[in-house]
Amino acid sequence: MRTNRTLLASALALTIGLGVAVAPASAETLLRLGHFAAESHPGHVAAKQFAAKVAERTKGEIKVDIYPANQLGSPPEQLEQTKLGVIDMGLPTQGQLDKYEKAFAVVMAPFVFRDYAHAHAVLDGPFTAWAAPMLAKHNLVMLSNWEYGFRQVTNNKRPINSPEDMVGLKMRTPPEIQLVAAMEALGASATQIAFPELPNALNQGVVDGQENPLGVIYDFKFNEFQPHLALTRHSYNNMIHVVSKMSWDRLSPEHQAIIREESAAAGALMRTMVQDQESKELADLVAKGMKVTEPDLGPFKAKMGPAYDRISQYAGKENMDAFLSMVK
Repeated sequence: MRTNRTLLASALALTIGLGVAVAPASAETLLRLGHFAAESHPGHVAAKQFAAKVAERTKGEIKVDIYPANQLGSPPEQLEQTKLGVIDMGLPTQGQLDKYEKAFAVVMAPFVFRDYAHAHAVLDGPFTAWAAPMLAKHNLVMLSNWEYGFRQVTNNKRPINSPEDMVGLKMRTPPEIQLVAAMEALGASATQIAFPELPNALNQGVVDGQENPLGVIYDFKFNEFQPHLALTRHSYNNMIHVVSKMSWDRLSPEHQAIIREESAAAGALMRTMVQDQESKELADLVAKGMKVTEPDLGPFKAKMGPAYDRISQYAGKENMDAFLSMVK
């Protein structure tokens, strides 16, 4: 017995000497949440609400530290770190998730959603039930859908009232097949330029136009280089709240339930904020002289056959067919 006490004392001394803390049972659990949105963006506001409510409801047993604006790396790097458990939580978009699970690629197919209510009903209902379990093999747990918005077109050449007005335009897109295919199906050319370089590229006329949600167009003052805005709503994408399965499995069922509920509440807040801000941003852009058109989207959608074929090839025809049946 005396020998055992001596060994235990020696082990404890060694642990303290090495600076390794033995956490008490009631220790606070710290979760790191990284995302790409600016601190002024609704995504960060929603993340702060999530962190505050989780801390309140768990009586401080769960603390969420937030790292906005790519502080922990680029969006693909953050998602990879979440997958590996280096970061506990992230807010990727479908364009990032589809690099791991192709089913997520179908959400950004052009002209599939009528409006925000339609998109939310599909994504929160049949899509999540279908696609969320697929993330488990990638060490990710999907908590809820947040928001980002419908993408719109700006350019410095002419107003867009019909698909024919897109023909010949040099458009910047992210390197995502859904957006490239949509622009090329309309007769424009698609060029990939890193987002930090985009304002300069627009100012210098390297490209004629770009496409992004209204909030991005407004926050980055693209109206100073792009006099024409078309409300095309050609593609919808959103942030998706995911957590590393390793981090998730360390939480109690009670804490997991709180985190799911507060994730959904934060997503609802972000949706409301994005839509409210878009109305104000659009009015301000018009007041600043931007010329806005609202084209009939039927003829645009009618041109999307080649784009759907390319997306189906990338995402898998079975995935595309399953998703389109949900949309209908």
